[in-house]
Amino acid sequence: MNGPHDLGGSHGLGPILREENEPPFHEEWERRAFALTLALGFHGRWNIDRSRHTRENRHPIDYLGSSYYELWFKGVEQLAIETGLVAPEEVAAGRALHPGPADALPPHPPEAVAAILRRGSAANLPDDVPARFRPGDSVIVKEMTKPGHTRAPRYCRNKRGIIARDHGVFIFPDANAHGLGKKPQHLYSVRFDGRTLWGEGGSERDCVLLDLWDDYLEPAPQ
Repeated sequence: MNGPHDLGGSHGLGPILREENEPPFHEEWERRAFALTLALGFHGRWNIDRSRHTRENRHPIDYLGSSYYELWFKGVEQLAIETGLVAPEEVAAGRALHPGPADALPPHPPEAVAAILRRGSAANLPDDVPARFRPGDSVIVKEMTKPGHTRAPRYCRNKRGIIARDHGVFIFPDANAHGLGKKPQHLYSVRFDGRTLWGEGGSERDCVLLDLWDDYLEPAPQ
């Protein structure tokens, strides 16, 4: 989707200010927003792609006017309401007003959380799906303006690149974010020259490598 989160190649947003020895959280509420997102995610009512889409699919004023963890908090609040974990009136009241969902999973014990996070969960799949492209192939990124979730940034669309590496078969986030299944397909590292992406203002020495799925690509004309 063409959303306010897709800022690659945009101008006028000011410098990126690097904070020396930046802590993971600047305020206690940020730590709690992060923990709440993880805790509710363990219920399995949404996946990481739907979670990202919910955070990113916001009005530009809301998105650009919110801090990183404000977006996490707003996203998990919306997901909790949409999936029936809480009711809107409970959010407004700040406390439970109804019994919890009968099918809600019991929480993980706090002492198990660190190990779960270290283990993580893989997005690659064992499915035997044929690759559409090989390293060295020239490809064009499709021009996509659909309203749904996508991980193909605007600045690479309709641009020519070279397949640098085939990572194997992975979950396709565009389908997974909307409950349409994992739609297994190959994920490639695609190399773009700087001037291909940025025009004459780009450096001849620069290149950008982007991870892009089969459904984003088509063979470049010879």
